Amino acid sequence: MSPRIVRTVFAVLALGLTVHAVHALIGPGDGPIDHAIASWVYTAVMWVGTAMCLVAAALRRRERGAWALIGLGMLLWSGGDLVWTLWLGDLENPPYPSVADGLYLGSYVAIYVGLLVLLRARLRPIRPAQWLDGAVGGLAAAAVVAALVFPALAGITEGDTIDVAFNLAYPVCDVLLLTLIVMAFGLNRWRVDRSWLLLGLGQLANVVADSAFSYQSAVGTYVAGSWVDTLWPLGATLTAIAAWQAVRRGRVEEVAGRTLPLTATFAAIALAVLVIGQFTTVHLAAALLATAALIVAGARGAMLFRENLRLLRSSRHESLTDGLTGLGNRRALMRDLDDAAEQATAAERRSLALFDLDGFKQYNDAFGHAAGDALLQRLGIDLAAAVADHGSAYRLGGDEFCVLLDRHAAADDPIIDAALAALAEPADPFAVDASFGIVSLPADSDNAADALRLADHRMYALKHGRRGTKGEAREVLLAVLGEREPDLQRHMHDVAQLARAVGTHLGLDAEDLDVVVRAAELHDIGKVAVPDTILHKPGPLDEAEWSFIRQHTIIGERIVGAAEALRSVGSVVRASHERWDGGGYPDGLAGEAIPLGARIVFACDAWDAMTCDRGYRTALSVQQAAGELRANAGTQFDADVVAAVLAVVFDANYAGVSR
Repeated sequence: MSPRIVRTVFAVLALGLTVHAVHALIGPGDGPIDHAIASWVYTAVMWVGTAMCLVAAALRRRERGAWALIGLGMLLWSGGDLVWTLWLGDLENPPYPSVADGLYLGSYVAIYVGLLVLLRARLRPIRPAQWLDGAVGGLAAAAVVAALVFPALAGITEGDTIDVAFNLAYPVCDVLLLTLIVMAFGLNRWRVDRSWLLLGLGQLANVVADSAFSYQSAVGTYVAGSWVDTLWPLGATLTAIAAWQAVRRGRVEEVAGRTLPLTATFAAIALAVLVIGQFTTVHLAAALLATAALIVAGARGAMLFRENLRLLRSSRHESLTDGLTGLGNRRALMRDLDDAAEQATAAERRSLALFDLDGFKQYNDAFGHAAGDALLQRLGIDLAAAVADHGSAYRLGGDEFCVLLDRHAAADDPIIDAALAALAEPADPFAVDASFGIVSLPADSDNAADALRLADHRMYALKHGRRGTKGEAREVLLAVLGEREPDLQRHMHDVAQLARAVGTHLGLDAEDLDVVVRAAELHDIGKVAVPDTILHKPGPLDEAEWSFIRQHTIIGERIVGAAEALRSVGSVVRASHERWDGGGYPDGLAGEAIPLGARIVFACDAWDAMTCDRGYRTALSVQQAAGELRANAGTQFDADVVAAVLAVVFDANYAGVSR
């Protein structure tokens, strides 16, 4: 159905409503025009509104079932009106209850179910707390209506049982409908969007009309065609318009934030109904509804208290737990370490051991952050299991772990060996192990902060000792290279100097920077295995000679990796001639698959090669070399690394380049 047709139909409905409302305000009479307006204009608006709701339901994908049920409810009500207009209204003593009454009451059931289905469609999933919030509002509102309307309906409880049942069914159904309307707004976070507003106003118009009709009928003041009769077609029209509104689904997270203040307000209203009942007569139905609202509010309060306790426990656990490994975090360690420092005595000592992983950054770069996180999780679990009978394990962040032991332990204690074994990952060539520092309480320190500081100092002293071993291996290799190729040694020294400056400019930490510098110093170590006739050839190399050259990074990795302390350096040496576009050697890596250290060494090596004399060409000027780097950024070289190299070489404080 086109938008123009829809707007035209609703304009006609508005015109019909206006005619009926003006006629009701002027005062209905007994003439044929009065009868036509009161009966047929009323019936036409009801049926057209019903039809528009059903058409909207048929055209919807989502919410089709909900609007079909609401449309069915309107259809049953309109059918009851038509039965009354065509048949029952002309009888001198129409039967009661009649077929029309059955249709009217059936419409309530369809609308109830339709509203519930619509709520589930728009606010799925809904937590029990939100149902309780809505129920408190609905019951409190129903209690107020019952307190105002039910006292005037005393006369409808007299007569046959079936008559009384039908007499009471209407106000009870209206109260339930009002309850659902208010509940729907409560579940919608009391957000008044157009669809909910129109639907709520439409059903509220029906409730007001039914309540006014019941009251006026009870006191004998009802007049057909009055303002009360205008409210039913108004409700049908507003409901039909609501069915044509575009809506968005809400989520539980969106409806959970603003309901509590209004829930408390409705609970206060229900309490007020009961308090007023202590000073004046309040209908039993109103008192029961108010009591039910307070009971539901109490259940909601109990649920809120339980949720707050759960959140408090959860937040306390999260504040003391490392999210990745599940171990205690730094805050938990400092709390436990304070307790240990207070309890430790010369007879009952405690021990603190701090661990820092060696090789983890290279492992992380090689396998990715997801693999690195998985490794930290495994190591954390293994560490906790290793010390479970002797203390607690913690992760302080990054690749730092800690154990707090409930007894004295020296550096060669089996529990320390077990912790070191738990923190080892033999992932050749990216093996991970740990350096550690151990402190005894109270012998070495009597407070938590000093104990942690001392353990950190001892741990780094051991780590630097390991780096000394790495340095000795480097010196041996450089000495071998110097004996074989003095010029090549000079080149590698200059590349290392530039790589250090570039790595610092890019913000590498100390451990990564150390690996880059060592790789830059040793990136051409594999050329010791290349024949001199190729290495010193004055002209360009042929393809067979290039095949020797392309092997030198693999040979270099084997030479450097023979020293365990330099294995992480060897992986960078291997990738030091890979190109950003994948055209390098030996593995054809591309982009960020190339280790950052290798990208730095590659660019620095190219810079030094271009700015130094070679047997087959003279050196380029600094400006020419810079132009070459820029021209090949993004293809041969990493563009970010090129920018860093140029920032360094054109820095007036950098002494490594002559300009």
